[in-house]
Amino acid sequence: MSFTIDFLDDGRVLEWEATADGTVATERHDYTPRFYIAPRDPDADLDLTTLQSVYDQQPDVVATELVARRPGFRRDEETVLAVDVAHIDRVTPLARQARQLSAYPVGDLACFNVDFSREFRYCLETGADPTPASELSTLRLSVPVTEMSNDVYGELSVAGDTVTGSPTDIVTAVQGALETHDPDVLVCSTSEIVPTLYGMATAAGVDDFSLSRWPGVDYQQLASRSTYSSYGRVGHSPARYNVPGRVIIDESNTFFYGETNLDGVLDLVSRSTKPVQELAWASIGNVLTAIQICEANDRDVLVPWNSWRHEFYKSMGTLHDADRGGFIFAPEVGLHEDVHELDFSSLYPNIICTRNVSPDVIRCDCHRNRDDVPGLGYSICDDRGYLVDVLQPIIDARDEIKADIRREKDRSDPDENQLVELEGRSGALKWILVACFGYQGFSNAKFGRIECHETINAFAREILLTAKQRLEAGGWRVVHGIVDSIWVTPDPDVDDSAREDLEALATAITKRVEIRLEHEAHYDWVAFVPQRESDAGALTKYFGKVAGDDEFKIRGIEARQRSTPAFVEDVQRDCLDRLDATRSPEAVLGVLERAIEELHNDDVAVERLVERNRVSKPLEGYTQNTRNVAALERARDQDLDVHPGQDIEYVVVDDEKSSRDRVALAHERIDSYDPSYYETQLVRAVESVLSPLGWDRAEIQQELAALEDATLSSFGPTSDLS
Repeated sequence: MSFTIDFLDDGRVLEWEATADGTVATERHDYTPRFYIAPRDPDADLDLTTLQSVYDQQPDVVATELVARRPGFRRDEETVLAVDVAHIDRVTPLARQARQLSAYPVGDLACFNVDFSREFRYCLETGADPTPASELSTLRLSVPVTEMSNDVYGELSVAGDTVTGSPTDIVTAVQGALETHDPDVLVCSTSEIVPTLYGMATAAGVDDFSLSRWPGVDYQQLASRSTYSSYGRVGHSPARYNVPGRVIIDESNTFFYGETNLDGVLDLVSRSTKPVQELAWASIGNVLTAIQICEANDRDVLVPWNSWRHEFYKSMGTLHDADRGGFIFAPEVGLHEDVHELDFSSLYPNIICTRNVSPDVIRCDCHRNRDDVPGLGYSICDDRGYLVDVLQPIIDARDEIKADIRREKDRSDPDENQLVELEGRSGALKWILVACFGYQGFSNAKFGRIECHETINAFAREILLTAKQRLEAGGWRVVHGIVDSIWVTPDPDVDDSAREDLEALATAITKRVEIRLEHEAHYDWVAFVPQRESDAGALTKYFGKVAGDDEFKIRGIEARQRSTPAFVEDVQRDCLDRLDATRSPEAVLGVLERAIEELHNDDVAVERLVERNRVSKPLEGYTQNTRNVAALERARDQDLDVHPGQDIEYVVVDDEKSSRDRVALAHERIDSYDPSYYETQLVRAVESVLSPLGWDRAEIQQELAALEDATLSSFGPTSDLS
């Protein structure tokens, strides 16, 4: 039950366990990480003993042996070379030498179990359980954006209290909080707080300052900062640091802690064998891969360093049929009354589990003449695939957690702490289930296979079509459907007495497709938004009023976009309220008119006009004078580091300018803003609300002009105003 593991430079490993009486450290001197080498081709007759003798001469190799392992899920046990290494940092360099030291041609050998993260490798190889046995204590350290690039902080938030003053004052306050709270987890707004505090302590002559629980080792840098691109989106990965005996969670570099909470992180720790610190900075795919690696390890299957799975041969016709996504019914643009949303519960994960879709059993040799996948002709082996064993426990656990959430909410006095824990765990598992499908088609996935991706889509298309046909036969009209969700409204051409009950239909469809179809929501009305430059419906832009509730469900429009200023979002939500109450475009325009008047009267607080945008490249990489460029120039002038992949926040103060004076950064003192710019943003947001009713931006602006003229005319002739 070691919640964190530290690796010292001398080869020692520290296991830290949180107990009811405090934290206990256990030293290990005998840990030797291991990687494997095997022929890439299972039919190759390669003698590994010569390579073994060469590795035995390497100073960082502790031992080697020939062992029986499976180099892949589709391969039986074979003789492979196991190499035990003196220090964890030497695993990758020694693995790289395999091809250099071997007499065989490049490409004949493959390395396995190489690129594991440190703590995960340790837990996997030693069987250590990283799930904390006791509740972890936390301490939060936060630095304002204006201080983040400084070598010396003048302000730091410690456990929610703002500390200002000299470096000695700040360092002393942190040391006092450490002694008071003795935290197992340091939650930092940025991990750069760690080296900066040490630098401040040294400069101030505070010799006894330390965040570490282990004497003699203050902190370690695990990785440098970097910029990356994923699916066309630029991201930033800050430097990572380690403090012996404590977990570092960097709020600027954590997905699961940010999207869920510590309970969600700990749930995944228990399933993935990745300790808290590593899981906090890991991506969804990284955690999913760790869970898969645990399953592979249980089956004595090695993990390839570089995936080399070729795509199975398929004819041009099969390739055409297979290279498609899920089924989509184009939404009917407009406002629809009395709409029900039905969702298939975890559709893609359940397709994997109910249809046995797994890389190790798809298109198997033993059933090659069988047509198991609709429209593609792929076979699926009768043997249970490993991916089913990975996902089924997660599906079952999330179903149980969701049931617990419903029971807790139905109580007269629900336990809010319990709900926070359950919702955190449910959210964490949801993200794993969301990613499991796409990862099958990811080229760098350790165990993915494109045929699995194609198969899942084929089953999903068939399932959604089956649901559509059954619902229409039961007297319901489909107004939209996408992948795993379908929206229906009573068919006006079917008599109410002949229309089948929707719950009964969902039960019948569930029985037929073997995946639960749930009634997600009933709406008084739903509006589907057209595309900006077309009359066709936008697939993921809609909004609707939940029946019997004051809540709206909103997808895709400005109120759901991360860059939208709070003022624009609030106005758009007010417009939805007016539309619900009146169904009148003129009433909605009244909300817009009042908001524009607020803007031009300088009645809007500037903090409600802050935009947040992601930086996609360094300042010198931009060729146009965009608002982001103006903001980056201002940040550079203030010595603020904003890297590609990070966000920058600003208020537009004069959009007519092309210089850095076009915007002001959110933390600056801002005396004015550009009302015309924000008026355009408001009109755009209101267009999203009214476009399902047939209004476009030009018509909205014409109506606003007419309203303005009517208001002016009420004052009488211009001469009377002089």
